[in-house]
Amino acid sequence: MGNILLLEDDKSLNRGISFKLKKEGYNVNTAFNIKQAKEIFENNDINLIISDVGLPDGNGFEFCEEIRKSSNVHIIMLTALDQEIDVVTGYDIGADDYITKPFSLIVLISKINAFMRRIENSSIENLIYCGSLSLNYSENKLNKENEEILLTKNETKLLKYLMENSCQIVTKEQLMQALWDIDGNFVDENTVAVNIRRLRQKVENNPSTPDYIKNIRGVGYTFEKRCTKK
Repeated sequence: MGNILLLEDDKSLNRGISFKLKKEGYNVNTAFNIKQAKEIFENNDINLIISDVGLPDGNGFEFCEEIRKSSNVHIIMLTALDQEIDVVTGYDIGADDYITKPFSLIVLISKINAFMRRIENSSIENLIYCGSLSLNYSENKLNKENEEILLTKNETKLLKYLMENSCQIVTKEQLMQALWDIDGNFVDENTVAVNIRRLRQKVENNPSTPDYIKNIRGVGYTFEKRCTKK
């Protein structure tokens, strides 16, 4: 049974989502503003956050950005904002998924169930090594020169794919398929570029002149150094 934090100020929608999640067997902690959500997150072992963007005491983007400073918990954003810049902003500050209103509860539950299954199947440690880098993709952690760096779920999937295909050119289309499967929303090249930029900030010593993740103009990317998997 997963532990979910639901941050949604629309009381009717909050009750509806909470009721459906509880029927699926999840433990749901509900909050109607950011202050409540922070208190719940600090005092509970949360596996997944579902957060609205427009909130009475701030916005979900700010809440997500603050959570990302200390945690790689899976975050799904719910919002009526469907402009491209809003979606990219959501991914850029660390959200793992983005669902625009109105949405299907069946789709939301399907995404949550798929994520919870991945948690259950990732009980063993899985590592990919490359020099001073090691990626623990079951825990979404990158070890860089003995410094532990938290990754989002999308960053982990992206880096894992690049490292598993090290010294090969991978196209943008391949990366889109690896990051966002048939359940995904809003898939385009710009979203891949946003995640690559964020990932370089964590992997590279100098992101402007990368040693690992190189851009192949007009084609895609390559992880230039050979990696090994354990």
